[in-house]
Amino acid sequence: MKQVIHEEFGDPAQVLRCVETEDPVLGASDVRVEVLRAPINPSDLIQIAGQYGVRPDLPAVAGNEGLGRVIDANGTELKEGQLVLLPAGSGTWATEIVAGAGNFVPLPDGDLDQLAMLAINPATAYLLLDDFADLATGDWIIQSAANSAVGAYVIQLAHARGLKVACVVRRQSAVAGLKEMGADAVLVDGDTLPRDVAQATDGAPISLALDAVAGETMARLAATLAPGGTLVSYGAMSMAPAPLDAKVLIFSGITLRGFWLAQWFEDSTPERRSKVYGDLTALVASGKLSAPVDRHFALEDIAEAAAYTAAGERSGKVLLAPNGT
Repeated sequence: MKQVIHEEFGDPAQVLRCVETEDPVLGASDVRVEVLRAPINPSDLIQIAGQYGVRPDLPAVAGNEGLGRVIDANGTELKEGQLVLLPAGSGTWATEIVAGAGNFVPLPDGDLDQLAMLAINPATAYLLLDDFADLATGDWIIQSAANSAVGAYVIQLAHARGLKVACVVRRQSAVAGLKEMGADAVLVDGDTLPRDVAQATDGAPISLALDAVAGETMARLAATLAPGGTLVSYGAMSMAPAPLDAKVLIFSGITLRGFWLAQWFEDSTPERRSKVYGDLTALVASGKLSAPVDRHFALEDIAEAAAYTAAGERSGKVLLAPNGT
């Protein structure tokens, strides 16, 4: 089998390499799964660079989510040919994964690309909308990094709930795509963002801001919130500190929250996890929830794939296809 590994932290395009390893032996309750798709998320690249909140032990197999098909059920409850969601954080950038049958989530047949992206980004979008503010039909929310995969899911899920979304991006070339997607307002980040948002929303109060950029962008999003609003930080793409205005915190009484999906997994109940992923699986499988896909890469082209993903000028998610498209 082949795996993408890194033996040091650093620039993913430099430290990642594809290697051949011995096929793992199945234990009594293990199954063997052929990996069909594995997304490259910005958080993956940050982790490989050693800048994430937690660091894996080295050497590490990269990749935190994906989709596979059972090729050896080994007498377990899973069936050969069954599509499954790969275990989160299991080193999914590989041609095969062997793990206990209970670690895989069975999925219905459907679009391989969309199902492969189910574990992280759709769940993040769902929980950002569900867990931090009491939102009613017609309410406005605002998000940065709106042209990201999470941003696309936020728009779709928000509209399904009757919410309006103000989308903030860092380049003009991203505006048209978001308008085609149905974003209610699209704004290019800059010093006048709070004023621009007020004009675009006719001064409507905004009670929830979702930020994945940090830095000045996070500070400007905070300034768009209505008194008592909540800003949720779930990413730091700029890797810059956020110079929040104390007046916004003191006189508007906004709340700052952080969100990390891995921590949610630790804290949530099995019933809650089943509810979230059951809802998302149904939406994705039916074609009602999706994110654009830009390109597929082979494992052997991981350096190019990592550099392409990091460059940012993409029209959708980059996926690895370890066993071909």
